[in-house]
Amino acid sequence: MTDTDPAVDARAVDPEVLRERAVASLVVARDRTTLLTSCVEDPDLTAQHSPLMSPLVWDLAHIGNQEEQWLLRAVAGHEAIRPEIDGLYDAFEHPRAERPKLPLLSPAEARTYAADVRGRALDVLERHAFHGTRLTEAGFAFGMIAQHEQQHDETMLITHQLRTGPPALTAPDPEPAPLFTGPSEVLVPGGPFTMGTSGEPWALDNERPAHRREVAPFHIDTTPVTNGAYRAFIEDGGYDNPRWWTADGWAHIRKHGIDAPLFWRRDGKQFLRRRFGVTEVVPPDEPVLHVSWYEADAYARWAGRRLPTEAEWEKAARHDPAGDRSMRYPWGDDDPGPEHANLGQRHLRPAPAGSYPAGESPLGVRQLIGDVWEWTASDFLPYPGFRAFPYKEYSEVFFGPEYKVLRGGSFAVNAVACRGTFRNWDYPIRRQIFSGFRTARSEDG
Repeated sequence: MTDTDPAVDARAVDPEVLRERAVASLVVARDRTTLLTSCVEDPDLTAQHSPLMSPLVWDLAHIGNQEEQWLLRAVAGHEAIRPEIDGLYDAFEHPRAERPKLPLLSPAEARTYAADVRGRALDVLERHAFHGTRLTEAGFAFGMIAQHEQQHDETMLITHQLRTGPPALTAPDPEPAPLFTGPSEVLVPGGPFTMGTSGEPWALDNERPAHRREVAPFHIDTTPVTNGAYRAFIEDGGYDNPRWWTADGWAHIRKHGIDAPLFWRRDGKQFLRRRFGVTEVVPPDEPVLHVSWYEADAYARWAGRRLPTEAEWEKAARHDPAGDRSMRYPWGDDDPGPEHANLGQRHLRPAPAGSYPAGESPLGVRQLIGDVWEWTASDFLPYPGFRAFPYKEYSEVFFGPEYKVLRGGSFAVNAVACRGTFRNWDYPIRRQIFSGFRTARSEDG
């Protein structure tokens, strides 16, 4: 059997099913946006809680502006509602550190504007045909906007983690998981597999096209690296030994005095961390969170291992050796359910390592989707045959060695913006993101 792209041909799907999916995705995203922007008072919305992040009110109006530009103007051909604000909410025109100085819409104005755009967008969605142009085929533009809003919701959740003061968000903890007693690593067999997708209706340009990729056999961790395992690296002097670090990584941690994951601090014989306004003892069995690529890479070297390449990660997550095919997710082709993965801000923390047995891959690898974004060894580069769509600023301008690829999504990612093919990227110094990792090794060691 030849390994093929498992996505359903959008032309075979009932347009009304796609329309219902688009409506539901947009509504879920807006409900989350509302939660993230209504749980604090206006001064917290207009403040910049970190120079790395925008004021929350900028994200809110930017979400509305992007929806207006793509769904009302590009799809429906409507005149601009407020063309004078386009420049204010252009992410490429104004770096985040400068955005608090702009004449932004007030919280009340931003809410009104976003609500006005959404009402009109739902009217467009109700009557627009899902064919005719590449932008509207299978409702792509509506799926793109739902993903965009959920990505900014994750960004706003990062801002909530960075803000100081009392907690503003609550969520139940993940269900306690039985102690994981499976193997610490699994062997992924070598050979070709199909990487990326050409048929997933709402996949973004950097996930395309599907192509064959050859991967040598390798071992990969069954679960993400935990806080307890990472603490052993700290206690062994991992941050004090340049042997484990790249030259740039060593220079960075020395310059900034980094000696533990972001938000950790030592308290006697234990480590504490701040999590959404609450200080707690670092739980040893959770996947480590808020580490940079440099830290992940140094830990892997210390452990006698390495970070998996992006192709290795995707093969571990999607390849079914029994059927010799690539699946949409580690558990198969069905959309994620709560039994499969920790997604959608259902919880405000990763689940213990070894959770979600229903979501494991055919080879027995767990938590490849959800919980923490996983750093890979790979630079963010285009696939063979890549074509920018619908605008080069989504992916193309970021291609190159400056950015490292992360895979799998985190507890802060909604399922609409998380697939076995989904690619995230960031600078190797970034730690405020919900990033962790797992390690790998070649079959020959």
